[in-house]
Amino acid sequence: MTPELDAVSDPSFLDDLQSRAMEDLRVVRSRLQALENSCSYVRRLIQGRVDIVGGELQRRRDGGAEGNAGELIGRLPDILSEARGATSPGSVRPPHSLEPDAEVSATLESMLEDIVPVDQLSNVVSMEADALSASLLELNALEDRVSNERRTLHRLIDSVQAEVTRRYTTGEATVDGLLPS
Repeated sequence: MTPELDAVSDPSFLDDLQSRAMEDLRVVRSRLQALENSCSYVRRLIQGRVDIVGGELQRRRDGGAEGNAGELIGRLPDILSEARGATSPGSVRPPHSLEPDAEVSATLESMLEDIVPVDQLSNVVSMEADALSASLLELNALEDRVSNERRTLHRLIDSVQAEVTRRYTTGEATVDGLLPS
């Protein structure tokens, strides 16, 4: 997906976890959290476009009158609230930082723009049904890929956190070690 996501997804990424210094574990955990924030951010963007494209397809299936951009904008609160209620809420992990990784976010956003550019969102009412359906399939596939990356990142974060917790529990690490000397 991106070089950095591919690197942390490599099964050997955490092979030497128990031999790493505590500071290194904290750095790795922070890095993984920034990557997860990037995936979460872009996933929300994808879901918004899925909701808009899907809402337009549903309007057509329901036999709604030919729409226009103004009508679509007027329906956005309903489209977005209905669609979010029908899906799972996502992770319940509280973010430690809301700062996404700029490079990873940009790469993922570029993938999203290749499917449905942001400036095309107001024109979905004029798109052919086949093009809308194809875009929806691509958006859903991208959302699945990003969601899988998030799950991988959650497992990695949990592994690093478990090692940090183990060290404090066993006494290998102490809170005093966090204080400057």
